[in-house]
Amino acid sequence: MPGPVAERIRSKLAALQPTRLVIHDDSDRHVGHTGARAEGESHFRVEIVSPAFVGESRIARQRRVYALLADELQTGLHALQLATLTPEEDRREE
Repeated sequence: MPGPVAERIRSKLAALQPTRLVIHDDSDRHVGHTGARAEGESHFRVEIVSPAFVGESRIARQRRVYALLADELQTGLHALQLATLTPEEDRREE
């Protein structure tokens, strides 16, 4: 069951109207590392496919995601690994 941070990530990224959104909580792989929290939910890997990314560079896409998750990044989300794809790019990877 996703925790509250994962649910906030999902809720905020809904603004991009993703056709696919997968959120992996990798916090258990970082126990004892800088930024890891005892309660977890500090390290995430996000795969998001959205038509909103069409025509944008990888950097622009990531900036959009970071802007949406600014509050989480300021309050305990330590690491965020992103895969940001357009629907066409996602079809090519199948």
